[in-house]
Amino acid sequence: MSEDSVINRNNSEGLIQPRKRKSDPGVDRDAIMLLIRPDLDYLLSLYPSGKTTRYDMGFFHLYRIMHENDRPLFLSGPFLGAPHAVMGMEKLIALGANRIWVLGWCGSLQSELKIGDLLVPTSALSEEGTSPHYPIGGIPPVAAEELNRMIEDALNKNGRSFSKGGVWTTDAPFRETPEKVEFYQKRGILAVEMEMSALMTLALYRGVKFGGLLVVSDELFNLKWHTGFSNPKLKQSSRYAGELLVRVVASLKSEVASQNG
Repeated sequence: MSEDSVINRNNSEGLIQPRKRKSDPGVDRDAIMLLIRPDLDYLLSLYPSGKTTRYDMGFFHLYRIMHENDRPLFLSGPFLGAPHAVMGMEKLIALGANRIWVLGWCGSLQSELKIGDLLVPTSALSEEGTSPHYPIGGIPPVAAEELNRMIEDALNKNGRSFSKGGVWTTDAPFRETPEKVEFYQKRGILAVEMEMSALMTLALYRGVKFGGLLVVSDELFNLKWHTGFSNPKLKQSSRYAGELLVRVVASLKSEVASQNG
């Protein structure tokens, strides 16, 4: 075993830790991370400016929104890649969140997944460099079944089809080679993206829960890159997915309120 491997397996805390500053807001149990800026902007547009407070976290923005019945809803983003997303999630945990809901985009590796389709990621294979710094005892990075089940139940209730399964996380989108795509296709991996394995690993390391929803933004299964960034189906599905996550989180807050009442 290399010296680097031994060091990275060390479970001691880093010298720099995510902290809650005096000027930072406290965050409820649930926080939503919007990886893609248009998805964040769309959800913010649904609320009057008077109900939204923006906090500058330095490398992302946090929004406290007074939802129905004047109960706060926390949205954050945007984030790009594993290091950025993990830094954001670390901060949200430090502010009080212990259930993290994430919406992002992915590239399809399987022909049955087309642009605009929805995917609930259950596990991830890592080709990113952030996860190894969070030792979790060799267990695979997976999402919380409880959170994924709530997302799936909401999708089923709305009659919306979706897929669920493993994804491939990479730091190098320009190195998604034909050989790699074919390799992961044969292993049954559904899509490629840039954050899931790191966020799942961090959640397991910190003892919080993670649930995600991905929208197919492009296709690679024919070993050619077919983009859908201007496809109306992507916009429609992304907006639908964002609203669905908000409804899921808001329903949990309503349940807690009724129990406390």
